[in-house]
Amino acid sequence: MSWYRWSGDDLELALRVQPRAPKDAFLGPRGDHYRVAIKAPPVEGKANAALRRFLAEAFGVAPARVTLIGGEQARYKRVRIEDPRIVPIALEPPTPGT
Repeated sequence: MSWYRWSGDDLELALRVQPRAPKDAFLGPRGDHYRVAIKAPPVEGKANAALRRFLAEAFGVAPARVTLIGGEQARYKRVRIEDPRIVPIALEPPTPGT
């Protein structure tokens, strides 16, 4: 899957975010991105903040441990989740010792 990669214990995701959705939800993979719906509108960073909170809760980490590493002003984004405690979507676990 090209939409995620493990970097040690951290997880990096390539996302396509749909703002102004009826509810926050994981929609599933499509090509080299994973689709995510967010209720917040894409104005003044509201959708990015909502995305970070949604991912933090879903992966069992604090919002400060979810970093936007690309695509701040775009629907296509890259995020890093530091040492996720929960993996709510189908992924291969990190290889021990990497």
